[in-house]
Amino acid sequence: MELLTPEMRQEAEALRKEWETNPRWKGVRRDYRPEDVVRLRPSVQVEYTLAKRGAERLWKLLHERPYVHTFGAYTGAMAVEMVRAGLEAIYLSGWQVAADANLAWQTYPDQSLYPYNSVPQIVKRINNALMRADQVERIEGKVTRDWYVPIVADAEAGFGGALNVFELTKAMIEAGAAGIHYEDQLASEKKCGHLGGKVLVPTSQHIRTLQAARLAADVMGVPTVIIARTDAEAATLITSDIDERDKPFILSDERTPEGFYRFKNGLEACIARALAYAPYADVIWMETSKPDLEEARKFAEAVKKEFPDKLLAYNLSPSFNWKKFLDDETIAKFNRELGAMGYKFQFITLAGWHTLNYYIWELAKGYKEQGMPAFVALQEKEFAAQKEGFTAVKHQREVGAGYFDEVVLALTQGEASTLALKGSTEEAQFSEPVH
Repeated sequence: MELLTPEMRQEAEALRKEWETNPRWKGVRRDYRPEDVVRLRPSVQVEYTLAKRGAERLWKLLHERPYVHTFGAYTGAMAVEMVRAGLEAIYLSGWQVAADANLAWQTYPDQSLYPYNSVPQIVKRINNALMRADQVERIEGKVTRDWYVPIVADAEAGFGGALNVFELTKAMIEAGAAGIHYEDQLASEKKCGHLGGKVLVPTSQHIRTLQAARLAADVMGVPTVIIARTDAEAATLITSDIDERDKPFILSDERTPEGFYRFKNGLEACIARALAYAPYADVIWMETSKPDLEEARKFAEAVKKEFPDKLLAYNLSPSFNWKKFLDDETIAKFNRELGAMGYKFQFITLAGWHTLNYYIWELAKGYKEQGMPAFVALQEKEFAAQKEGFTAVKHQREVGAGYFDEVVLALTQGEASTLALKGSTEEAQFSEPVH
């Protein structure tokens, strides 16, 4: 007999009504019951404000905008500048975390080599940076925007099985992630979608992954946007032939030295998997090998034929040599065309890493050759950008020196002689926009 208190039964009934009547859950399938969710919750329901607010805002944007486009950040400063420039969401790429922002302090390829809690920590870091930007503006009496944009975070292949996915999803929500994506690769052999050697799991196993993520979000009481990614366009191996849905794409009984089956990859395999995942996910993503509007159109039409309201995502990857495949006119309309097909979330996964590397290299090269004129040229660009809203030229203000001055003033009721910004070079030399 199931042990449920009267209060738990009441909570389960309210949850059942929520799933049945809230338009947010239209088309979402759960193979577990409200009673299961309630039994897994603690007696005191903790509120996860940033995650819940972000998920609700992301869902709203995905339905109101022609598309939401962003790129990958992996530092707080990157995220702040993205929001200041007008982007409405942040993408957090596991590749970038592996390369330059993981808790092992290592440079890794995108093969799930870093500690599993690295991405949640960067989600938290980004949210803290956005909060500081909000606090700085509040003390100045001029909040210019809603700083708390939704963060869509990369959970890779889950770093293990369903229980690992359950716990990782919880960690993402605790950190304030709005959306989370999981890919259908074998976690122990996971690769970047644009590397070789990818091994798929059976369709049923990835559905269990998606269910574990949804269950975790339900237990936490957050409408997290769950994104299902398939790597079947390029993966050449699969762990098992147990799922009947996979058998048309398994080439033969031949096994690799590791025991994997050969897999017939391509668009049809992606469509088959997308249709299987669609009831369990909010957004579907097919990882592709090149920027191809026709391929994108075929995939979208196949998904929309059976699931007309299902949202799609597209990786505008730096792993593509864009001009090798597309002319300037097509590149200029690429986002709009994708949006019209239903690709409502579009993101450049590694733009942060590429931007940081190129512009640091450019400055270093100039500084080596010219000395200070190279940096002064950068500073002049910062001054000029102030007219368009750039503020980081005042770096002391940007990181909150003025905010903590206000803390001191509140504690001393204005009787303080140790304020940081007062008498600073920033106050003397950068108090008004230059030029």
